[in-house]
Amino acid sequence: MRTLALAVLIGTAAAPIAIAGQTIQVNKDNRTIAITATDTAEAIADQAVVTVGFLDYGTDEASAYANGSRRSNAIIAALEKAGFAKNTIESMDQQLRPLNEYEIKNLKAEQKNYRYVISQSWTVKTEPEKANKVLDIAVKAGANQSGNIAWEMKDRDALEAQAAEKAIAHAQRIAAQMAAGLKIHLGPLVYASNQQETPVRPVPMMARSMAFKTTDANTEPLAITSRHITQSATVYAVFAVTE
Repeated sequence: MRTLALAVLIGTAAAPIAIAGQTIQVNKDNRTIAITATDTAEAIADQAVVTVGFLDYGTDEASAYANGSRRSNAIIAALEKAGFAKNTIESMDQQLRPLNEYEIKNLKAEQKNYRYVISQSWTVKTEPEKANKVLDIAVKAGANQSGNIAWEMKDRDALEAQAAEKAIAHAQRIAAQMAAGLKIHLGPLVYASNQQETPVRPVPMMARSMAFKTTDANTEPLAITSRHITQSATVYAVFAVTE
């Protein structure tokens, strides 16, 4: 993505310009070209946040809670046994409630006696190449409501700095072309500001949640690959010009 706004400020009368609390004097001795440019930087995500969870039932509140407790502890135990540290696993939501009439009506034949449902979910932060391992372990331990993955950068500021650097270079190239067209010479950068923008996050950044049945222990993990993260930066750059 590249957007561009240009302003050529050349004059013989003094013309102070206030920008972000600073004043740039434009006169016969201090002429400038001001450009606003946007550019982007892209990198492969270096962190995956995997959502795992389960849904279970019971004929009454106590049985639903007992079923959920067994499944909950089995999932966490399996993840910890596989080497995922406790500080990388965070609880998101847990709920025990009675089923409504619509839910009861749509239960399968073998579930017709169920009257309560219990659910729980967690997020697990890990390296992208281990995202499928997290999902595989959790599903085989009973996580039947899993699959959502958020792809992130551990250092988002570094990616933003790359985008800002590209935007300044972009602005400088355009300023040089304008200066050449005006038969003047482009001087040094005298002012630049980074205008904060909302990170660009493509729609497929989050995988759709998937419901799994407990799989065979020998089933291979899903093939999951990391996604690209795109960061946008807009800069306002002012360059001096000379004859």
